[in-house]
This record gives sequence, C-alpha cells and structure tokens, in this order.
Amino acid sequence: MFTMQIGVDLGGTKIEAIARRRVATPRAYEQTITAIVSLVAQLETATGQRGSVGIGIPGAVVPDSGRVKNANSVWLIGQPLGVDLGAQLRRDVRVDNDA
Repeated sequence: MFTMQIGVDLGGTKIEAIARRRVATPRAYEQTITAIVSLVAQLETATGQRGSVGIGIPGAVVPDSGRVKNANSVWLIGQPLGVDLGAQLRRDVRVDNDA
C-alpha cells in the first residue's frame, strides 16, 4: 500500500520530483532510468513512506505497446519507459505526456 504519490517531471534539461529535488537530465536511456529511480529512493528515504509513481514526459506513450513516441528527448523514443521504471522500482509506474 502506498502512503503518498510521487510526481516526476522528466524534461529535456532536468528531471524534477516533488519537494523540488532536481537532477540534470542524462542524454541516454539507462542513465535516465537510474536518475529517476534515485530521485524516488531519495524521496522515500526522506519521508519514510513508499509512494505510487507518475511520470510526465515530453512525448506520447503508445497505448498498445507502452513505448514512447514523438519525444523531444530522442533517447526515450521507442523505449518502454513505464515498464522499465516499474521493473526497477518494483511497482506500476504511470507515464503520460506532460502537456
């Protein structure tokens, strides 16, 4: 059971989570996953709570495949971002356009 909701804004230059925790956006897919997982871990450690996770991205997610398309962060295109983050965080992760 989750006791809080963690929102992450994945942008072209920064990745920012609630509580104004911010890191530069890596220009590679695996490093982006690592950066988001690290931010979530920092927040959960700081609050002592486990949270559900939602990610806003600069692109769209294809409903049938869960893969990213039309992202200005080109290293995300074609990647199953929600699935990969979910596997690392061991929970479902919702990913949607940040508009």
